[in-house]
Amino acid sequence: MLAMSPWEIVIPTVAALGLPSWAAMYPRSQLFGATLCRTGNACALTFDDGPNPRVTAKLLTLLEKYRVPATFFVLGRYVKEHPQLAAEIRAANHAIGNHTYGHPSLLFFTRRQIRDELSRCEDALFAATVQGTTTVRPPFGFRGPQFHSAVGEMGFSKIVMWSVSAHDWKPQPAIRVTRRLLKV
Repeated sequence: MLAMSPWEIVIPTVAALGLPSWAAMYPRSQLFGATLCRTGNACALTFDDGPNPRVTAKLLTLLEKYRVPATFFVLGRYVKEHPQLAAEIRAANHAIGNHTYGHPSLLFFTRRQIRDELSRCEDALFAATVQGTTTVRPPFGFRGPQFHSAVGEMGFSKIVMWSVSAHDWKPQPAIRVTRRLLKV
């Protein structure tokens, strides 16, 4: 019997565990199903986690001033708290996408739990704007095969990711955010 090197065990094990982890977290991964993160030379602005009463109205004014369309991936709980802001986004002809009800990490959720999060967001949106959505973005970008299955079962047309992140969720100078975004 031949003795195996520890590396002959470690490397395949790391690869077997690492590939699904990478695929679940890397925005451009297509391993578990199709996602959209870039289309040609177009630049799409997307905003997550709103509507936010401190930011959304100002952002809508700025987008209108420069005639820039955007997509807002909203949280159902905030739509429920601020339905007028969701209605303003829709009235300004911006697209709205589903970003779940409460922004949990869906990585270890079952299909049923994922459907519940997405359905609750859809219900809040429909109550606020009389329309649902066709696109979805998972919180933190985490998605596994169960996410893709749930999204397909619910009839969403696209899972939309990103190609550049502003990392604007952490305090930092505006110039740093700007430089990061200009690397597109």
